Order: sequence, then structure tokens, then C-alpha cells
Amino acid sequence: MGLYLCVFDGDDELDGVEVGSYADFEFFRNTVTEQLEGGATGSRCPTLIDHSDSDGEWSPAECETLRTELAMIEQRFRQLPSQDFHADWQKQVGDSLGLNPSSLNDSFIDVDGEPLVERLIALCDVAISRGCPILFQ
Repeated sequence: MGLYLCVFDGDDELDGVEVGSYADFEFFRNTVTEQLEGGATGSRCPTLIDHSDSDGEWSPAECETLRTELAMIEQRFRQLPSQDFHADWQKQVGDSLGLNPSSLNDSFIDVDGEPLVERLIALCDVAISRGCPILFQ
């Protein structure tokens, strides 16, 4: 089952990110915990890490904190060496688009092959600017 994070304003979908599977999202969060939190779950990125992926939403206020956490993750991941794509679908997308990750940040993509952290930051920007939550679907 896939995880789709999106922002709606009423019935209008403003933006969305197909993350991949729930397991892919968990792998991303586990990597944040290992690489940036020294294994102390939620110590530096509690909004991202401690939120259940089936909990429904991040409120607009939480999106502001989440955006700050994601910006820090992006900055730090850009300084760390790349790793192989985790899931088979990521390998296939990466191969079809000719992606060659040069940092850990590039090692996490959405289903369209876009950098995951950048897409999540952009989703936060939409949620914040429109005062709408990010929904888990």
C-alpha cells in the first residue's frame, strides 16, 4: 500500500507527494534517526519522526515545525555520502531517469523520481501558505 501526502483546500487538491510505500517512508525516517539523531528517536526531528504515518494529518502549525526539520535534514543529507536506492521501484525509477545520487539527499526520491525531501518541503510551503493540513492518504 502506498503513502500519499497531500494538501486539500476544501475539495480542491493543491499539491501531493507519492512517497512510495509506508515501508519506504519508515526507511526514510529510520535513516534520519540513524544519521542525524544518533539513534535517539525524535530527538532532533520530533514532528517528522514521532508522528504516526497513519495518524491522519500534520496541522498547519505542525507544518511550520516540520518544514524547519526538513530543511535541516536536507542540509545535512547533502553533506553525507549517497546510498543505493532502497526499494526496487526506486531502482527502476532511478535507472529510467538516469539518476546517480551524489549525496544521501539524492538517495531518497518520490515515485516520480523527484528528491523526496525537497518535495516534502514544497508540500509544507503549500500547507503553510494556505493554512491547510498535510493529509496522510
